[in-house]
Amino acid sequence: MNLSPLPFLEERTHTMTNLRIGHGYDVHRLTEGRALILGGVTIPYEKGLLGHSDADVLTHAVMDALLGAASLGDIGKLFPDSADEFAGISSLELLRVKLHRSAAGYDVVNIDATILAQAPKLAPYREQMRSNIARELQIDVSRVSVKATTEEHLGFTGSGEGMAAHAIALLERADN
Repeated sequence: MNLSPLPFLEERTHTMTNLRIGHGYDVHRLTEGRALILGGVTIPYEKGLLGHSDADVLTHAVMDALLGAASLGDIGKLFPDSADEFAGISSLELLRVKLHRSAAGYDVVNIDATILAQAPKLAPYREQMRSNIARELQIDVSRVSVKATTEEHLGFTGSGEGMAAHAIALLERADN
């Protein structure tokens, strides 16, 4: 009879799953004089996101989620903001060329991402964002979810000072 109050903590012999999950988060300040790019889509707005690359918070969060799931660090490690080669670069290019090569050995099962922004309204652009990310990861668009929410005028995103994004990635080891 097992009297342990927490039987799930007992030593078990089992095989490791081939699935890996990762979470990504990114934030950038809004500023005048920059294009607003999210998921590779240029969105008409009076401000854009400030950063070393194109400051695409959605794609950055997706990249961090993928890297986390593969235990490969974060985008700052792969693409430091001190490297001139990444100045102004498209985040989709980083996703396609650099990150995809680094995460070799894993297949993307799905991506779920949420953008936090008070304005502008992002619904008209979500499908193109999904398509862009899916294309660069070479997966079906049905495996990519992009959502957007406001923060009811609370915090830095709610006041319009910046935007943020969260992403979760599920990977499966390709050598199944």
